This record gives sequence, C-alpha cells and structure tokens, in this order.
Amino acid sequence: MDKISNNPKSSGQKLGINGLGRIGKLTLWHHMARKYFGEIIINMGRTVGTSITDLAHYIERDSTYGHLHTYLYGFSAKRVITELDDRNGTMRIDGIPVRVLRSARNPAEIGWDQYGVRLVVDTTGQFRDPTVPGDHAKGSLRGHLEAGASKVIVSAPFKIKEKSKPMPEDAVTTVMGINADDYDPRRHNIISAASCTTTCLAHMMKPLIHHFGPKRILTASMSTVHAATSSQEVLDRPAKAGATDLRKNRSIMNNIILTTTGAATTLGLVIPEMSQIGFSAESVRVPISTGSLIILVVNLQEELGGEIVRKDTINNIYQETAENDPNGYLLYTEEQNVSEDIIGVPRAAAIIEGHETHTRTAEVTIDIQTVCGIKPEMLDPQDQTVFRIPITQAVIYGWYDNELGSYVNMLGDRTVSIAEAL
Repeated sequence: MDKISNNPKSSGQKLGINGLGRIGKLTLWHHMARKYFGEIIINMGRTVGTSITDLAHYIERDSTYGHLHTYLYGFSAKRVITELDDRNGTMRIDGIPVRVLRSARNPAEIGWDQYGVRLVVDTTGQFRDPTVPGDHAKGSLRGHLEAGASKVIVSAPFKIKEKSKPMPEDAVTTVMGINADDYDPRRHNIISAASCTTTCLAHMMKPLIHHFGPKRILTASMSTVHAATSSQEVLDRPAKAGATDLRKNRSIMNNIILTTTGAATTLGLVIPEMSQIGFSAESVRVPISTGSLIILVVNLQEELGGEIVRKDTINNIYQETAENDPNGYLLYTEEQNVSEDIIGVPRAAAIIEGHETHTRTAEVTIDIQTVCGIKPEMLDPQDQTVFRIPITQAVIYGWYDNELGSYVNMLGDRTVSIAEAL
C-alpha cells in the first residue's frame, strides 16, 4: 500500500465528527495537528456546560495527554483556541474554523449537507449496525448519508443485531496497513475502522501468516490486558435490567476485570486467512487510562528437516516487517517497556517487545486410530499408527496505545485516505 499523505497544506475539505467522547476529542486533536481539513464540524447534539467556553475547556485539556497546545507545539506553546462565539457555536483552534452543532442526536437530522460536509467520522459508539435504515427512529449510521454525507467512518467494529442479515455490499471493515485497499470508493459508503485491539492484533498476525503460511499455524490465542474504557464504572453500581455481565458495573479503579472482546471475529474480516486457523481471544481490563498489551500465543507445526523456530526467528520476522513498513505501523523494540512508555507513540498499531518473545518446542504424540476413528482391523499390522510431531509454541508481546497513539492516529490515516478519493 502506498504511503499515506501527511501533507500539512489544507485540502479545503470539511470533516464532520459525530460525538466528542474519548475517540471523538482525540480525533479532533489529530486533525488539528495534521491540518488536512480546512474546517471541522462537530455534532454534539446537546449543549455542554453553560456555554461554548465550557466545551472549549474540555477540548483543550485531557487527563491522559495534557493540553492541546502542548500536544501541538511543545512546552513553550501558547493556548490555541480563540474566537469563541456561543450564539453561532463556533471557535478557531490553531487557526482552523470549528463549528459545533448542538440540536440533533439522530444522525439523519444533523443536516451535514447544509455545512458542506461529505465525510463524517462517527465516534459515538451508539451506531454500529450498517443494516439499520437511515430513517430509523433511534438513529443509524445510514442516517449520516440521509443527512447529506457521502461517506461515513465508524470508529468501532460493525455489530449487526439481527444475525441472519448479511453485511451490506456498501459496507467494509479495514485496518490500515493490512487490508486498506479493500475499500472501494465507488462501492463502499460505510467504513468500519475496526477496534484498537483488532488493529494491533492484525499487525501482529499478518507477518506470521506471511512468513509461515496459515497451514503451519495450528492454533493461536490472544489475551489483551486492556486499559479502562468509558463503558466501565468508576464506582460499583447496580446492573441494568436484563444485564448478564455483572462485572461491567464494578469499579475499574479498584479491580482487574475479566471481559470479552470481538477482536477474533473482526480479525477474520481483515485477514481472510484466519478462517484456516483455530483462534480465540480474551480480554482483561486493568485500572489505567490508556496503554494496552496483547499477549499472542501461536502454535506452529515444525517442518521435517527444517530449522526449528526459535526466539530469533520470530523477532527477525517482526524486525524485517517493521523496517520495510512505509507507514511505520509496526514497530519493533528490544527495550524493556512498561505501559506508560508507549502512550502517544505516533501511528504505531503494534510495538513488538522482542525482549520478551519466547518459544518452546516439544513433540506431540498422535495415534491416528484414536484421532481419525480408524478401527484396528482396517489397518495392516505393519502400519505405523503412532506419530511424534514437533510443535513450537511462540509467545509474543505487542503494546498499543488504545487511544491517541495507535488507534486515533490510524483512524486519521483512514479518514485522509478516504477524503483523498472523494
């Protein structure tokens, strides 16, 4: 895939952002730094605080990443939000006009066409089903198209509620650097940028599949040690009616919480070869604000007469991939990191911690009579039925900043690439 443009000159296009939570606000930060879009239109659907000054306060400061002006220009920076107009809902951020819409919660009622917006990034997390019609009373992704947008990107995996419905032909899931070219601007109008975990996992799995082929990878499993998200509670509270996972209502400040992840399902959408590999994925939430870790365990069948897969084999695969990645989405390091060290590392989908890679090779005994259900009388007494097969288990660690550093920066690349094709 060609290197993504990072041209500091504005294209003059306008970008719509629906929602201003964690991903929405940091998406705004990203595009303030990138300066590709000439104007940003934010749909809040409600008033924040008592005036637009309160919203500017929220935009300017972040408990994880500090101040916006420091992010843009470093320690000597001055504040960059100016020209606040509460009546018109406008401000300038580092010279770029920003308009805030405060009336419509339903995407179909936003009216993007009134503001010249053709491309929208929906960061609310509320609209994830591409099969829901645009005029649905509770809103939908297609509502953005009804409101005048040409393309809508959702900052989450698709989730089709009616399992019998197929994925619409105009919807596609992509991860930059993995299957970005699956996006066809003539056909696709709704694009999922997957999730932060799927993004990291895809960049960990793809080099192994490319090197070994899917047939040699017998099984793989992933556990993500994931930072807290806004779906969790600060303090314990009762579960909602009908809730089945009671752990989501426990305090993330005090607990390690077992939860689920849809990364395995979404991974198959961006790497089709995963259908040939037995795969499982689990998630554990921990009380930090960002900076997550994937522990990937892969079982490889050794080739007869071939060189045994060792730690150096695995690390060399990742190191060579990182060196040849034109976008820097995969990084390789032999430093000893902790989660704080990878926060804000730009555009790194995955940071492989080569220091901690390890492998173990053992022989697995297989009796084809028991595995294949072959009756003894069907075999010649001289036939060998017991085989010893060498299997190597590799454990690989991949860091990712699940907010700004990894996911939001790659979402920004996806957004600009789509804008360039409009």
